[in-house]
Amino acid sequence: MRFSEADGSSGQLIDAYGNDGILIGGRRFTRGLIVTPSRIEDGWGPADPADLTVEHLDALIAIEPETQVIVLGTGETQVFPDPALYFAVIGRGIGFEVMDTGAACRTYNILMSEGRRVVAGLMPLALNHAEPG
Repeated sequence: MRFSEADGSSGQLIDAYGNDGILIGGRRFTRGLIVTPSRIEDGWGPADPADLTVEHLDALIAIEPETQVIVLGTGETQVFPDPALYFAVIGRGIGFEVMDTGAACRTYNILMSEGRRVVAGLMPLALNHAEPG
């Protein structure tokens, strides 16, 4: 899906997402990534949302220590992490929203455009389509 009326003047804006990756500023990312208004870190996250660990969440927090909310995109479908992972984040006073990656991209853009200190951890849609090997 492409975003047509997005305004990236406040920082990194997600332009589009789909099975072929996530498009930001003309660059296509096909692996998991971290996005903040000022940074992009490619190669973040596990291959499967069920393998998410506290270390993955710590990486989201470390990239932007003053984060107000973390938006986690778990691929094509919403996959809730272990409740202990929630407590690792909300215990620090940070909001934590889990959704499918499409919804996470849209939510990140809205929060970023509102000037919120947001970090998105995004797993690509195609990861959830991997064939068993």
